Amino acid sequence: MSFASSSIIHRVSNWRLGFLNNCLVFVQNVLPQQCLLCAAPAMAKPVCDACYAHLPWLPDARCPQCALPTADGGICGACLSHPPRFDRVSAAFVYAWPLAPLIHHYKYAGNLALATLLAQALSARLAGDADLIIPMPLAPQRLLSRGFNQALEIARVVSRATGVPLAANACRRVRNSAPQASLPWRERAQNIRGAFVCDADLHGKRVAVIDDVMTTGATLNELARNLRLAGALEVQGWMVARTL
Repeated sequence: MSFASSSIIHRVSNWRLGFLNNCLVFVQNVLPQQCLLCAAPAMAKPVCDACYAHLPWLPDARCPQCALPTADGGICGACLSHPPRFDRVSAAFVYAWPLAPLIHHYKYAGNLALATLLAQALSARLAGDADLIIPMPLAPQRLLSRGFNQALEIARVVSRATGVPLAANACRRVRNSAPQASLPWRERAQNIRGAFVCDADLHGKRVAVIDDVMTTGATLNELARNLRLAGALEVQGWMVARTL
């Protein structure tokens, strides 16, 4: 698919997303909302306060580079033995029940109200500053079928909350590889290799990559490689959830 075709898809997707967001605001203002987890009244939020408080929050003692929990908050053995191309990862949650079905509902059922909830939780747990936010690119074919990039919608909210500029089109996914979640962990790095291209000049920039879930870090690592080639001084991962 050409870059022009990809741009058209982005414009159509943005128009569709704006229409869906307007419908969502109307529904939230007119109809009472129920918590997606317990069905209790939740006002204009998708999850009630009690369920939100009991989501699987990531502990504070974690590896500063990959965000896996560690006993003393030091760098984990995996990052010491095989240093990743990214500098650090901030995450709000552990990818576990009941957060996992919420993210699934957001990505595959198109519940865009969850983007705000997830982004606000992430914004409150950020551990570093950045000059630019880049959402994890989605393959054009997947963007066309899903109708929106889940990372981009979270990034929009985080950008507004933090004041860090959003560069929505700085990087592109140019290869439609198999979904990472469908593959064994050992195959994910090979599957994602060569999938990204960065068009922006990032020299001297501290870049934060936003995505919904980080599992092995292979996708972030490959995008970080391209960001470094584009001149990025520092690469962080701002992830909603971290798989343990």
